[in-house]
Amino acid sequence: MRPSARYRPVAGLLACAAVLLASACASGAGTSDAAGSEADGPKIRLTIATFNEFGYSDLYAEYQAQHPNITIVEQHAKTVDDHVKNLDANLARGTGLADIEAMEVSWIYKYLAKADKFVDLRKYGADDLKDRWIDWKVAGATTQDGRIIGYGTDIGPEGICYRRDLFAKAGLPTDRAEVAKLFQDWPSYFAAGRKFKAKVPGSAWYDSAVLTWEAMRNQLIQAYYSNQDRFLGAENPLLKRTWDQVVAGSEDGLSARLTAWSDTWNSAFRTDKFATIACPGWLLGVIQDNAGSYGKGKWDVADVFPGGGGNWGGSYLTVPIQSPHPEEAAKLAAWLTAPEQQIKVFKKIGSFPSTLDAYNDPQVTSQVNAYFNNAPVGQIFVNRARSVILKQHKGPRDGEINQIFSAALTRVDDGKQTPDAAWKQALAEAYKASNIRVGK
Repeated sequence: MRPSARYRPVAGLLACAAVLLASACASGAGTSDAAGSEADGPKIRLTIATFNEFGYSDLYAEYQAQHPNITIVEQHAKTVDDHVKNLDANLARGTGLADIEAMEVSWIYKYLAKADKFVDLRKYGADDLKDRWIDWKVAGATTQDGRIIGYGTDIGPEGICYRRDLFAKAGLPTDRAEVAKLFQDWPSYFAAGRKFKAKVPGSAWYDSAVLTWEAMRNQLIQAYYSNQDRFLGAENPLLKRTWDQVVAGSEDGLSARLTAWSDTWNSAFRTDKFATIACPGWLLGVIQDNAGSYGKGKWDVADVFPGGGGNWGGSYLTVPIQSPHPEEAAKLAAWLTAPEQQIKVFKKIGSFPSTLDAYNDPQVTSQVNAYFNNAPVGQIFVNRARSVILKQHKGPRDGEINQIFSAALTRVDDGKQTPDAAWKQALAEAYKASNIRVGK
């Protein structure tokens, strides 16, 4: 889904603009109305619980026109945290969930461990459908024993957005193809930032240590957890190396030390505060919303991401076993996430498709963004999606643990803690969250 400018990702940064989903409303999920005509079949009410902006309103109307016996009711949570709290409460109660529950990519791993609470969509043809998605999207909703609990909606393949005018001021190339050559890996990205900082001391290289961390740690096959769902902590040298790179950047002034999604972060796009940002496709709209006329022609996007591909964002549609209409709910979820519908949503709100057929569709590949110097963003993000080749394993408390490390990086950026002290505190808190004693 395309977030608003107030979208807040993992680490306590997720938010959306909508109406809070009350549990009393959810308790009517999946109820059947009076029987309809024989031609239409029995009247069925399907509820779908979402957050942020999925762009489905037109699709609901289209599906209902094709299925006169189906009425779709969307339940829209005020924030992702509210959505998750409601989901957890209703799972525990054993009642109250919608027929379809949306799940954000950073939290679905929590529910893979509770897969018995969700319909295995293979029962309704998921095995025949799974080749429609890019492979790592399917893997994100598949348990180790092969159950598929979610159909993929959008994804957030990442490039690098950059300020052409600030690059020119620093003597760096401004053409997006030449800029791409600067960022083949993270060491080269940080090295370019130090050169930039020497030439333009009044601007930072990137906006936030937290968002840079988010981009980097998402490329690790194992970041917080082993493949056996054991928290790795200090046993993972790659995680510590990533931490060291990010905090060294902060110490060298590469970070603008902004709290992502705050008012100061929003307004910084209308200044020369920073020059680059890790940039999934949905962030283009956020930049444009925030930068306004000031940023037009200044911002561009390069077809590159340091170290290979990266993904930030996206969701799934799941069907809880609580639904009294699992077959009808699975059919609706499959239809909403089909290539044709993903392309419609892409054209409407910019959410980038996760289905392979969309990557060959001119409606996607021909898209150009005038605000970003006529960047061929459709083809750029098709390329970026195809470049994601590693499937990171995330354990059941990945979201909570990432909040801990993100908060630690914020303390470093704010000058409230040294990198070493922040790392040690984050480890201790993460071990506790994982119910593992330090050293075990």
